[in-house]
Amino acid sequence: MTDKNAIARNRPQKGDSIKVEPIRKEKDIATIKKLLADKPRDLAIFTLGINTNLRASDLLKITVGQVRHLQPGEHFILKEKKTGKDRTITVNKTVHEAIRNLLSTIPNAQDDDLLFQSRKGGQALCVPYLNSLIKSWCKQINLKGNYGSHTLRKTFGYIHRTVFNTDIPTLMTMFNHASQKQTLEYLCIQPSEIKDAYLKEI
Repeated sequence: MTDKNAIARNRPQKGDSIKVEPIRKEKDIATIKKLLADKPRDLAIFTLGINTNLRASDLLKITVGQVRHLQPGEHFILKEKKTGKDRTITVNKTVHEAIRNLLSTIPNAQDDDLLFQSRKGGQALCVPYLNSLIKSWCKQINLKGNYGSHTLRKTFGYIHRTVFNTDIPTLMTMFNHASQKQTLEYLCIQPSEIKDAYLKEI
């Protein structure tokens, strides 16, 4: 007979969080894109995820009509599921190319259709499924660590901070965080930045 108490102990409790990591190296991002090159839907999900910092639940509710006619530098507006606030998302060239590539595979898609659909009957993808996809991609390229649907959003912030030098106040605003400390901790950057500071010789 199953020990229900044991099962409960192994499940996250309400309010608990399971931390996932960003993809920290650009070469690993490039490798995943290469892995997904012949899968337009998955490549578009990955590309939009790491270029827009949308939560998985918001990423999966983008409709064809919201992005069909966008050009690089233009934007669409999405109401966040978690906050209820409108988010303005600007499309860069990489995102535009991924969207165009995906739309070319679904020429009969209507404006109110979801951009990312299940291959079985065109139904909506769910966050747990996206979570399993991302874990699979990371495993296939031998990335060590804990990865999941939130990895895409974290990767956006991590690369912006460490590669593009986007400042913390800007990232804090983009993530709608209450403090810069929260942003640093969220991006898994703070410990390494503190260590680097100590290593600087005066």
